[in-house]
Amino acid sequence: MKVEIKVGLKEGITDPEGLNIKKSLKLLGFDDVQNVEVKRSYVIEISGKDEKKIREDIDMMCKKLLINPVIHDYEVEMIK
Repeated sequence: MKVEIKVGLKEGITDPEGLNIKKSLKLLGFDDVQNVEVKRSYVIEISGKDEKKIREDIDMMCKKLLINPVIHDYEVEMIK
């Protein structure tokens, strides 16, 4: 099964990379750009059929390695 994990900054946390991209886009003439949020995406292929167990494992992977729980939120999507 494939699982996609999208990691982004929590609401209220300044995204310096997004701000720099927005500024650069405006300098390139894209004046209608209002906001840019940078998110990281992981696609993990994992064996097993028990979706509950897979979701638990993915949550542990996120908490132990893939995110900083102080500043990041994440979404998990089962791709199958």
